[in-house]
Amino acid sequence: MKAVWMGMVAASALLVVGTAQASPELAKSSGCLNCHMVDKKLVGPALKDIAAKYKADPKAADYLAGKIQKGSQGVWGPVPMPPNAKVNEADAKTLAKWILTQ
Repeated sequence: MKAVWMGMVAASALLVVGTAQASPELAKSSGCLNCHMVDKKLVGPALKDIAAKYKADPKAADYLAGKIQKGSQGVWGPVPMPPNAKVNEADAKTLAKWILTQ
């Protein structure tokens, strides 16, 4: 039984690491990094600033995933973020969770 639990823990850790490593590439391929940088403002806010703003919000990942897919306006200034229709719900959630780790 102990071996089963250890296997489950190891598999979960690999899944988390795999998602974390894939997210920068997903952010690039999804176009996020055309307007956002990790550590400084470009067209949109820095990803670390987004993470800091929402760090205490337990619903932040869902909220940000929605903003990634549907766009946003007025939260970070006058420049709107257009909707990203090519990002599916699962990828939007992966991106949002990754952003929150910055």
